[in-house]
Amino acid sequence: MLFLTSSTLAGTLTESLISSLPADAQKSSTAELIKTGRFEELLDRFVTGGIDFLGKLLIALLIFYTGRWIIKRIAGLFGRLFDKRIEDRALRSFLTNIVNITLFSVLIVLIINIVGSKTVSIAALIGSVGLAVGLAVKDNLANFAGGVMLLFNKPFRGGDYIEAQSVAGTVQSVGILYTTLTTFDNKTIHIPNGPLSTGNIVNYSTQATRRVDLTVNVDYGSDVELVKRLLLDIAEKHPQVLHDPTPFSRMVKMNDSSIDFVLRVWTLSADFWTVTYDLNEQAYEALIVHGLNIPFPQMTVHLAGNQNSELK
Repeated sequence: MLFLTSSTLAGTLTESLISSLPADAQKSSTAELIKTGRFEELLDRFVTGGIDFLGKLLIALLIFYTGRWIIKRIAGLFGRLFDKRIEDRALRSFLTNIVNITLFSVLIVLIINIVGSKTVSIAALIGSVGLAVGLAVKDNLANFAGGVMLLFNKPFRGGDYIEAQSVAGTVQSVGILYTTLTTFDNKTIHIPNGPLSTGNIVNYSTQATRRVDLTVNVDYGSDVELVKRLLLDIAEKHPQVLHDPTPFSRMVKMNDSSIDFVLRVWTLSADFWTVTYDLNEQAYEALIVHGLNIPFPQMTVHLAGNQNSELK
């Protein structure tokens, strides 16, 4: 990619350099001037062309820095417009990146035209660069297309808590190539848009409410109705547990060393973790207060001593 771009750019600059020379100086090639020993004419040609090239280079730099200043102002204007019209911050960041890339592309083409390169040279430069870039960053092109699909399909918005590609976090922005998440422990995760758009996405923020499932294990022989009543009392007294749908508590399984009860309650999505932690703590305390044991895996081994003696 670097070789193609450099060679094409060198050809463009050389063409610009030669075209800036006087017409009579362009008639003879450099090889002819060297063969005939016309070194003064050759030196004069390069000095004239060099001065013209430096002048165009200074003009190009001036245009670039002026254009960059203008682009910042235009991008800021679009940013304020997006802030007012678009609520999704992920979409805002994506559109802002698109505006910046488009404006800088226009600026580069404008500079090439002003410097004096012909349209054919510009087309050749863009074509070779496009081919090289396409071969080198084909995966990134898939990520760009994935970002567009994410913004059109909108499986999540900025600020949503999602789980995808084996990671979970809060969506901060959708960029040109990557979607940025922030985890609970303040880590920043960048997920490529291509795999993200084609994979499974679990959005925990879409619905206003979520269900909390709490599993409690007690010893065999425990009072089933007492355990159910204790769990329901805990749920009904919690201020952040919703009463519609009503809390649910039943025995769900008989394990090897315990019987399992489940408590299911509904709460606002924003209160999910608070309710989960509170119910766990309060259930443990209630079981201890009422003398209900929480079992742990164990095995009882019976040795048949008399039978072994008879066998001997």
